Amino acid sequence: MPWQARALGVADLTGLIAVQRACYGDALVEGADVFARRIASAANCSLVLEQGGQVCAYLAAYRSQREKVTPLHGDFEAVAAADTLYLHDMAVLPAWAGQGLARALMERLWRIARAEGLHYSALVSVQGSEAYWARQGYAVHTLADAEQRERLSGYGEGAVYMLADLRQQP
Repeated sequence: MPWQARALGVADLTGLIAVQRACYGDALVEGADVFARRIASAANCSLVLEQGGQVCAYLAAYRSQREKVTPLHGDFEAVAAADTLYLHDMAVLPAWAGQGLARALMERLWRIARAEGLHYSALVSVQGSEAYWARQGYAVHTLADAEQRERLSGYGEGAVYMLADLRQQP
């Protein structure tokens, strides 16, 4: 049975937390209460991939502004003039790794974002994932605003803000 992509919902939270724990360990797990608030945000556009009712992968994302960092454990803050698809968190169960699920999630959201008139996609790279994101078209971008640099520092040493031009993505 192939996997199916759909909007992330509150009923997926137990599966989402299981995927987080399998991928990140306890250090970066954000709780179900945090994700429930994010799902309720008008800016939310998160996706989940499931097979047979099991969450296999997810991409927590929302409409935001360029150079705006979501704090770890923070809410998805709606903005008046969104220009950026912010990819907050993406994880794939290790048993499903290497099967293109992450790329499928990204491409689907990139298409949606472009159709909505968003020009950029941004994220915070953690746990040495910078090279992976660079292969997906993202480049390290220096944040000018001190508050946003402070938010970035909450992700730990080695975390970097990265930006991609959606007009150049597939």
